[in-house]
Amino acid sequence: MIVSAMMTALAIILPMAFHAVGLGNKFLPMLLPLLLNGFLSTWPWAILSALIAPWLSAALTGMPPVYPPIALVMSGEGIVLAGVASILYRATNRRVWPALVVAVVLSRVTGFLLMWALAAAFHLPRTITATSTLAEGLPGVALQIILIPIILRGLQQRRSLLFHEDD
Repeated sequence: MIVSAMMTALAIILPMAFHAVGLGNKFLPMLLPLLLNGFLSTWPWAILSALIAPWLSAALTGMPPVYPPIALVMSGEGIVLAGVASILYRATNRRVWPALVVAVVLSRVTGFLLMWALAAAFHLPRTITATSTLAEGLPGVALQIILIPIILRGLQQRRSLLFHEDD
């Protein structure tokens, strides 16, 4: 619960820093702590955090917007990202890569489908809207693929140092 609360707070704070320099949409900063939470928490906590973070951020900072419902899309993407990562990480005996790749791919598919539906609801060109949103987030996907294994490895090393697991 504490880890999920910390990741939710980070999912609100980190985007403010990225948006301050105009990189929010490209690097998907809210999704990074939500994904990390999937590896650190059980799936109910990971999903709850991903559900709450976009709406809490919208209420506190105005980002992501509630209308058009980008907060809804971010919530859906985050739920899939964190939930799949959490479930697969534990189901594969804590193997990072399978959980990471499947979670990121399914999250992006979810985001694409939600943007497709959102574009249709707003009478926008669906293919262009959904595809451009998907393409715009590719640097964020790269950031997730690079940083998550590094962070997890660092946390595992600190844990083994703290708890002397090799004794």
